[in-house]
Amino acid sequence: MTELERILEAIIFTSSKPITFKRLQKGLPEFTVLELQSALSGLIAAYAASERAFEIAEVSAAYQMRTKLGYRDWVKRFVKEKEVGLTKAVLETLAVIAYRQPIAKREIDGLRGVDSTRSVRQLLDRKLIEIAGRNDDVGHPMVFRTTRKFLELFGLRDTGDLPTLKELEALDK
Repeated sequence: MTELERILEAIIFTSSKPITFKRLQKGLPEFTVLELQSALSGLIAAYAASERAFEIAEVSAAYQMRTKLGYRDWVKRFVKEKEVGLTKAVLETLAVIAYRQPIAKREIDGLRGVDSTRSVRQLLDRKLIEIAGRNDDVGHPMVFRTTRKFLELFGLRDTGDLPTLKELEALDK
């Protein structure tokens, strides 16, 4: 393990939130982009190849040290997970936004078949979605998209990591 890998390991380990590559570059100006990329890749690979219970995961375009999923049930005995506390209606609204973003509330309502005002408000309050601007429809309604916090909460690098319809259907079988 190189000195830079040890430095990155210490930074990622102590960071309370996922840390972006841009933040690493800014905080470590004495290293080139190539050196940082190489050391980060080496560190991620070392954790992936090891038999440790931890990994360095890329979530929401940032890096975070996490417990591997195989140890989740053991850890849950000692560490209380934060309850996400999202109702079925709010989760349904979040799923529509995640898969169809950017999307206007009118479209969300149409897909769900019910008014989504309360669900959209809760998602905005929890910072799981944000206003992404306005579209060109009549009245130029606001459109919504998911946030980095959404990606963090669900352990996704980006929305491309969301399961496909085929993968979801396979779960039902």
